[in-house]
Amino acid sequence: MPERPDYLALTRGQIAVLDRINAGETGLPVLQQIVRLAQETLGGRGAGFAEYASDHGRIVAATGACTPAIGRRVDRADTRLSGGRTLLIPLDSLNDEFAKQVEGGDVQRMLGARCEVGDTIVGSLHVYFGEGDDEPGPEHHAVLELLAGYVGRLYAARDGLPVHSGDQARRQENRDLWVAVTSHELRTPVTVIKGYADTLSNHWDTLGDVGRHEAVRIINTRAGELARLVDRLLSAASADGDVGAAPAGPFDLAEALRTAVEELPADLRRRIVLDNLPGELPKAYGERDSIATILTELATNADKHSPAGSIVELCAGADAETLRFRLSDRGAGIRPEHVERAFERYWQAEGGDRRHNPGAGLGLYLVRRLVERQHGWVSLRPREGGGTTAEVRLPRA
Repeated sequence: MPERPDYLALTRGQIAVLDRINAGETGLPVLQQIVRLAQETLGGRGAGFAEYASDHGRIVAATGACTPAIGRRVDRADTRLSGGRTLLIPLDSLNDEFAKQVEGGDVQRMLGARCEVGDTIVGSLHVYFGEGDDEPGPEHHAVLELLAGYVGRLYAARDGLPVHSGDQARRQENRDLWVAVTSHELRTPVTVIKGYADTLSNHWDTLGDVGRHEAVRIINTRAGELARLVDRLLSAASADGDVGAAPAGPFDLAEALRTAVEELPADLRRRIVLDNLPGELPKAYGERDSIATILTELATNADKHSPAGSIVELCAGADAETLRFRLSDRGAGIRPEHVERAFERYWQAEGGDRRHNPGAGLGLYLVRRLVERQHGWVSLRPREGGGTTAEVRLPRA
């Protein structure tokens, strides 16, 4: 870390941020640029911004060593920051495990600043420093406070922020839509199952072996869809999303993913390409049985939002503290302002063909619940070259 902040980078960065705002850009892309500017100006190993809900925070923008933490739920830090606008915190004093899960493993201290709109703290901006870095001085504190003020102004404008919607009218609208669409989703598989069951019952002798096998196959497929929908409904109705929690333990993530792919519906399974799925990975710690549900929901979401017949890549890997797997599609890509809202219960993106892919707004909500129950986290981001990448991280055993 330099002895003084890089004021040339700060000046250029401020001009770039203002240019984007004057050009009409708002929301998460501008927030991400401010986070990057904080790291560059202060010479940190990484930087991040945690947006606050009523009882927790979530990393919604990050750079450098902190990038893998995007989407991670964290404790609110405003109690520590209540004595001043900025605070230097040794990471080993934090209650959560974030310090251990920053890639590189040498991050030792966090300089944090609260971001305010009036008397409301909307989040906190952090820059992380490693072993051997000098102690941040008053100028570093002042620069971070300045950049935190920019974040506060973004939130005051409310264009594309907060990342998580807090608007009650919108929530009620989404609930109404959820009720309508869910009733449709329940009715569709039930109608198909009943129709083919009636066909088997009334025309058994005239169908022949081929017709009977096809009817049974469709009934089995639709029954599976119905079972998954019921699971989503039960989880959504639960206050904590912990319906059907299974005992956690070490498991082979690569093997669990391969098994989950084999259990996907045939049309979806044919689209999955196993790209760099190592045979030897450290054991993950969590609920092995949940991987099938998580992969099914992510793959189904990729299928809905990408061209028919295009591939969906599945890969996995590990770092010092976590195991990860990624599912990448070739669709239109996710808009930056939707990367977090997509995980909200009942939320659905505007547009798309709801006649063929109506959706109840529960799949990604369920995924986040299942992953966070295992002390992991999940995120969405635009894929380079087009499309969307979903990434799940779980702790190592």
